[in-house]
Amino acid sequence: MKTPDNVISVRNLTKQFGSFTAVDHISFDVRHGEIFGFLGANGAGKTTAMRMLCGLSIPTSGDGQVAGCDILTQAEDIKRRIGYMSQKFSLYGLLTVEENLRLFSTIYGMSDRQIREASARLFTDLSMENMRRTLVKDIPVGWKQKLAFAIATIHSPEVVFLDEPTGGVDPVTRRKFWELIYKAASGGMTIFVTTHYLDEAEYCNRISIMVDGRISALDTPDALKKKYHATTMDEVFRIVAKEATREE
Repeated sequence: MKTPDNVISVRNLTKQFGSFTAVDHISFDVRHGEIFGFLGANGAGKTTAMRMLCGLSIPTSGDGQVAGCDILTQAEDIKRRIGYMSQKFSLYGLLTVEENLRLFSTIYGMSDRQIREASARLFTDLSMENMRRTLVKDIPVGWKQKLAFAIATIHSPEVVFLDEPTGGVDPVTRRKFWELIYKAASGGMTIFVTTHYLDEAEYCNRISIMVDGRISALDTPDALKKKYHATTMDEVFRIVAKEATREE
């Protein structure tokens, strides 16, 4: 199933909770270096699907691979090979910027030498050298966002999962964050991103839209707009999502 071009491949991935099917036989591939948008209204099943891809939840049925690891049998290996960033950034406010970097780098299994080299590079790239010893709770939200992304990618994972990473930030900060995404993707990293901002969907190479646990649409932004006779991804999303029968 996995080819050298794909970092994620899933077939008939399903997750049931009792009689409720949260994710219903979804199949798709994500290529190396691709920015892949994973969209869906609340309750569509995208968070449940992402948890399975990240090795945090075992599928009820189906199979797949993420970063060369089987999602059914190698969940712990997947966790070490991916990066993950949530809307809340998953940072420790009472630790300094440098302490957060060291903590997560250690969790990812990096050596002391690797941590020193990666930290020095990141402080320079992000222009955060003067924030090394600042408590994370005291830095502006835009800087927290950049730091969270840096931490999620410090170990150079094949793929990084971004779960609504720009929620609650201003448009300028969102645009700057997407510059970080483009830079990472240009270096060969795969970006798997969920977002409620439909203008951000335009920045993705391809987009899937989940409805009631199934993938109802998957293609490039331009192809989807053409298919649904729409001028924006917001229009596309409204057309596809109106098929939903689940209550949010």
